[in-house]
Amino acid sequence: MKPTGLPPNATIGILGGGQLGRMSALAAARLGYRTHVFAPEADQPAMQVATRHSVADYTDEAALVEFARAVDAVTFEFENVPARTLDILGPLAPCHPSAEVLAICQDRVAEKRFMAAAGIPTAPWRSVDSAAELAEAVAEIGLPAVLKTTRLGYDGRGQAVLRDQADIAPAWTRLAPRPLILEGFIPFAMELSVIVARDADGATAVFDIAENRHHHHILDITFAPARIPESVALEAQAHARRLAEALGLVGVAALELFLLADATLLGNEIAPRPHNSGHWTIEACCASQFEQHIRAVAGLPLADPSRHHDAVMRNLVGPEGMALWSGLLTAPRIVPHLYGKAEPRPGRKMGHATWILPFGTLATMADEEALSGFSGV
Repeated sequence: MKPTGLPPNATIGILGGGQLGRMSALAAARLGYRTHVFAPEADQPAMQVATRHSVADYTDEAALVEFARAVDAVTFEFENVPARTLDILGPLAPCHPSAEVLAICQDRVAEKRFMAAAGIPTAPWRSVDSAAELAEAVAEIGLPAVLKTTRLGYDGRGQAVLRDQADIAPAWTRLAPRPLILEGFIPFAMELSVIVARDADGATAVFDIAENRHHHHILDITFAPARIPESVALEAQAHARRLAEALGLVGVAALELFLLADATLLGNEIAPRPHNSGHWTIEACCASQFEQHIRAVAGLPLADPSRHHDAVMRNLVGPEGMALWSGLLTAPRIVPHLYGKAEPRPGRKMGHATWILPFGTLATMADEEALSGFSGV
């Protein structure tokens, strides 16, 4: 059979040096690929496991050209890479996902419009470019509502909850750059995420739906599979497939969803790369989200995304998360991961741990039992 995709020992370039790049590089190595990480700061988590790395600004054209000449394909591990970076790289090396996908997911207004066009309903929203427009949007959408930057926000950064009129002016003054986006506050029953892989031929593979809990706006716990009706899970997966097709995605993307009490699903955000809520796939699936991403970027066939275990993933954030490390090393059925970051600052994701459970047991567990594997750690 004629081989497909990049041959073994080809080099995949990764823009960004964080933990998602690190786990992608590890997946690439298992598939026989080398990796070259490009990031502005030295000694990043991904650089510690990559074959090569370059330290330069994302707008350094000479460095980017040299990087492109050293790799066979390019991907990115976070969506805050400047669009200009892919404009420079695109003529020199295949970039997956594309610059067009990156542009959509960098801007919350473009993202919301795209989801609507793809048939994924969202909360009511309005783009606001002035204090007067904000007042009009609040009058239309009502309070409470959430005011967000359209770019560069993640893990709760760049947003403010408006509960009454007194919150509006301070939030408008604090948040930048503008325009901003005002979104209706959704009293959701559960936050879900679904991760989809798509290759250049249009084949897709969707992982089981994950159920997510946050602490201080940072993902804390993920339950996989989500404890939801099968009809909801199938609808969420259908949304993900439509999204991947509409984007022309090559790689992996995560669709974050709100599940309402009446079983309605609303789209929240799109992440065009591996996602924190998919880390459980490393231990609990036939192929992880990182392997699927590398396969798609390299032009290999997608793997079977089937789940063979249930899982509970817990983020290790800041000094409090690192205080759990020694206990996690000896806890039964828990697989710990550290990302190689030196300083455990508050709010910084230092690692994660996944508790592996027999297939089919999580569905009947209450939260306390589902988290009991981490008790005493």
